[in-house]
Amino acid sequence: MEIGSWVGFLLAVFIGSYVQSVAGFAMGMIIVAVVGGLRLFDVPTLGAVASLLTIFNVIMALRGQTHHIHRRLFTWLALGQVPAIYLGLLMMMWLDGHTRWLLEMCLGLFITLGGLSMLLRPHPWPQVSGPLRTWLTGVLGGFVGGMFSASGPVLGWFGYNQPLRLVTVRATLLACFVLTTSLRTLMVGAHGGLTPSVWTYAAVGLPVVFLGTWLGRNFAPPFSELQLRRSAHLLLLTMGIWILVTATHTALN
Repeated sequence: MEIGSWVGFLLAVFIGSYVQSVAGFAMGMIIVAVVGGLRLFDVPTLGAVASLLTIFNVIMALRGQTHHIHRRLFTWLALGQVPAIYLGLLMMMWLDGHTRWLLEMCLGLFITLGGLSMLLRPHPWPQVSGPLRTWLTGVLGGFVGGMFSASGPVLGWFGYNQPLRLVTVRATLLACFVLTTSLRTLMVGAHGGLTPSVWTYAAVGLPVVFLGTWLGRNFAPPFSELQLRRSAHLLLLTMGIWILVTATHTALN
């Protein structure tokens, strides 16, 4: 890549790792949205690199926070994610270079509407979600994570609607990403997708992930819980619009 492309890639990695360490989600989608939107990598390489970098970020961000994980929500989310990750990965392989834009557009529309609804009504649901809704969210998040290595918008939308302390929401989301990205990476490796270029891009990005995650853990913005919820909702809305724009651009070209 040229110098400008490297700068764009590393900037996306830095912002994504910082935001995820603060909010508990968004790293994968920021990397996919920015790097994918700029067409710096092909889709399989982009997903593999995003997964490897996210694993490192999540392990750092979750250190010392595992006791905050909501066990029941995590269990049901995981039960939905595990089988759906593989299905999403197979779908990505099949659609790569063909009609992937259509699924991107559906994802962008879902995230945009969800982010808009939460921004207008930033207060969480009256009670913690039951097993069925949680499992279905895990299925959708796992499928999106398998396809794009970016289940954050789906799980973030679900997590920030729960009537829980934000430290619990953040830890539970991070635990889900450990599962999603680790399983996806193993599956990609089994299909021969962990190429030398994937390892090279990931190795270059690791120091930036370390810096962004460390800053997020130690210098988080001084937001109240309501402000952080609003910021997360605005971030989701921005991501959804970005995905819709890039998917439309892909469809027209």
